[in-house]
Amino acid sequence: MKARFLSVLRHVTAKRHRSAPVAALVEPVRIGLALGGGFARGIAHAGVLSVFDNHRIPIHCITGVSAGSIVAAAYASGATPAEIAHAGCSMRFGDVARWSIGRMGFVVNERMQRFLQKLLKRYRFEEMRIPLGVTATDLCTGESVDFEGSGDVFLPIRASCSYPGLFQPVRYQDRLLVDGAMSVEAPAELARKLGANRVITVYLPGQGPDVAPTNMFQVVNRCFQILQTRAEDSWRKHSDLVITPAVRSVQWDGFGNGPDLIEAGAAAALEALPKIQAWLDAQPRVPAAEPFMPNSKPA
Repeated sequence: MKARFLSVLRHVTAKRHRSAPVAALVEPVRIGLALGGGFARGIAHAGVLSVFDNHRIPIHCITGVSAGSIVAAAYASGATPAEIAHAGCSMRFGDVARWSIGRMGFVVNERMQRFLQKLLKRYRFEEMRIPLGVTATDLCTGESVDFEGSGDVFLPIRASCSYPGLFQPVRYQDRLLVDGAMSVEAPAELARKLGANRVITVYLPGQGPDVAPTNMFQVVNRCFQILQTRAEDSWRKHSDLVITPAVRSVQWDGFGNGPDLIEAGAAAALEALPKIQAWLDAQPRVPAAEPFMPNSKPA
């Protein structure tokens, strides 16, 4: 009798294990978006975000460096892609920077705070509607400095946009901070730290080899592009998908090309949609639990 009871118990237990949905053990997709730098070319990020919004792609968190940090903060704060696109297309160099010749650079960017106050809906990391991360670079050590979780967003964004040689470094505690793209061209790893298990990196390539520099700033910019190209593995290994808008023909200060940049970002995002949708379609669909009936009698 006891042996028969144990046999029945093993049969019932095995049946339950077979019927339990394996997919329920798989974690849901949490998409993180890592936005690279590119100064005026950063307007292309608005085109990517517009496509994601139109197709209801859920974004768990967003990170950015340089121009990407402005777009990331705006989106995390609640600004729409249309608002970001309008701000980017209407922005000019003087809206965020002021010429101030000094030993550490030619430009200061205190004006950026006024620009950000108009664009952003919230001004602190802990107030954002989705997790936000901004990366700058420690000028002395060369290490990435990540900002997230709590605190004011204005200084981190100003630091992340301080292109060395042009913008003066931003002082933070005992550090001098410059453009985040100097240490990592796209903060894909930071997106994973913020909880993403699928990271989409938007990479904005500089001008191609067929365009020769014509002034000092373009020479410096091209040198940084060469160095960053050698270090691409550092962010690509943390990226599940890389979106690369066709923006090579636009110069670093080409704000007048805003509509073309937005179109390029949208086209690249549309091309990536099938893979993103495949991630979402493969998500586990955990069956709803049977309702508890307090007055039901045990079988």
